[in-house]
Amino acid sequence: MVSQRQWEKFMQEGVLDTSRLHARISESWALCQRAGVNPYLEKARHILEPDLFAKRKRDCGDLLDVALPYVEKLYASIRGAGSVVLLIDPDGYVLALYGDDEARHFAQTINFVEGVKWTEEEVGTNAIGTALRTGEAIALTGAEHFSVVSHNWTCSAAPICDEKGRMLGVLDISGPAAKAHPHTLGAVVSTAYVIEQEWRMREQRDRLELMQFAYDSLSLSQPLLICDRNGIVVAASPEIRQRDAFCLGKEAADLLKENDYTERTRTPIHSMHGNRLLGFCLSLSEASREPTFAYGKTGSLRFAGVAGKSKRFQLMLQEAEQVAKTESTVHIEGESGTGKEVIARALHESSSRHGGPFVAVNCGAIAPDLMESELFGYVDGAFTGARRNGRKGKLEQANGGTLFLDEIGEIPPAMQVALLRVLQEREVIPVGADKAIPLDIRVITATHRNLRQMVRDGAFREDLFYRLYVFPLYIPPLRERREDIPDLIRHFCEKAAWDVEFPPAMVEWLASYEWPGNIRQLFNVLERIRIRAGGGMPDQTHLIIPEEIKPTSVIDTKPSPAVGLTYREEVERQEIMQALHKTGGNVRLAGRLLHIPRSTLYRKLKKYGL
Repeated sequence: MVSQRQWEKFMQEGVLDTSRLHARISESWALCQRAGVNPYLEKARHILEPDLFAKRKRDCGDLLDVALPYVEKLYASIRGAGSVVLLIDPDGYVLALYGDDEARHFAQTINFVEGVKWTEEEVGTNAIGTALRTGEAIALTGAEHFSVVSHNWTCSAAPICDEKGRMLGVLDISGPAAKAHPHTLGAVVSTAYVIEQEWRMREQRDRLELMQFAYDSLSLSQPLLICDRNGIVVAASPEIRQRDAFCLGKEAADLLKENDYTERTRTPIHSMHGNRLLGFCLSLSEASREPTFAYGKTGSLRFAGVAGKSKRFQLMLQEAEQVAKTESTVHIEGESGTGKEVIARALHESSSRHGGPFVAVNCGAIAPDLMESELFGYVDGAFTGARRNGRKGKLEQANGGTLFLDEIGEIPPAMQVALLRVLQEREVIPVGADKAIPLDIRVITATHRNLRQMVRDGAFREDLFYRLYVFPLYIPPLRERREDIPDLIRHFCEKAAWDVEFPPAMVEWLASYEWPGNIRQLFNVLERIRIRAGGGMPDQTHLIIPEEIKPTSVIDTKPSPAVGLTYREEVERQEIMQALHKTGGNVRLAGRLLHIPRSTLYRKLKKYGL
């Protein structure tokens, strides 16, 4: 067991005696220190609001249904021992907590309550968070925890996994450190195992019910697929089986690609007992084989850009070509300046909707109080200052075509609810109207932010996320496709009618930079070079690279701590550096991540010499 003195020595001097410390604990301490977790944290900070917590419990309804009876039995067996029993979801949120009044009060003093996020990133090394990360059962007591928030506790946690090893959640018993018992972990592991067996039995019952549904449905002549909740094919109509004898067990998306089918409709299949989602019934049609205009080497994708030579970008274009033929909702991920709108337009131009409108909306550029009228439109007299005869919203303008919602991560919570309803009902009600307008649109979204992390943080609705995140496309940043930079330079020169050939040394020099602003920033620099060269042949004297773009040869990926800083100042400095790294050096976005004003962030950058 770790003494308080050993813990203090590590925190003050960074000295870690691995011979006296469990390997998983020493590993976690090192990870927490590198991640900048505050070891002097006294209370957990991340607790879900009631409505978000209620939604998370609904989303984890299957786990709660299976596990809670066993959680209650486990608590009954230790009632009066001064401990609490907890069930945690795969993201580290406490879904349920049972305990004596004294133990619950003790837990409340550190915000160890239902709805709290109890991961290593939030509160340092702890049994719950470490079990989530490693997938292994573990017990920790006192100073074995990284942060002081848990130093008065003993915790025993075990993961709960499905038959494929996918993490379903974690079971934990926690109590005062003075009451640590060597058999507690065994009780937790045994109960977690029983929950896993119950889960597998339910999965088998659900699979049988799904197969019965398939038996009743596949007698129809049209091509159908029956998939489970994870998109794995469990049954297929005769036509599909004749074309692909090994279709069962494949992912539906892969089968469609391999056999040139297009998904027409996707119907959820629910259990007759409990209304649980069992899977989906996919109605298919053969994809059109009509030839279309091709640019460069992108197959049938109408892509008005530069395909380049990089394998990663070519692979993304192949995926875009496949999904362009369908009606599926697409979410484009990529840093600012990578060309997300170019890809969105390519998807529209290469689809059956290319004759309809393409309406692009930058959600981050619309004031929150104007977003409803901008997207949904309004009728005459809807509000003071409204146009006479009203105005069509972007959703209605896109009818018959494609709506591209750029920077979807910036949409406020109230509008997330309204947009979810539109996507579900496929109709829109303008502001001030009492009649809905039917919509026939394909939705493409994009963002430079991590939507999945925003869902975990409670900043983006999970149900809207799954509506939008049907087919993700990731556009790699320019630094990951440097071999395409010569082609991009030639493309720029052609568009600018600049009849020059860049010297090889200059091209190599441009390819050696990080380009945090990606293609947009590269083209900006090329435009400066063109102006400085007077439209003639450029040379090194015309090359001015912005300060924020560093050559890869001099990038320091492990900056050393600043001299003379207190521990708290060094933690703050590391947090700022991480935020700047995540945003590609964008100070405004880094300020948003850190929840501090830009002016304050500039002062801190100057203070820490960043």
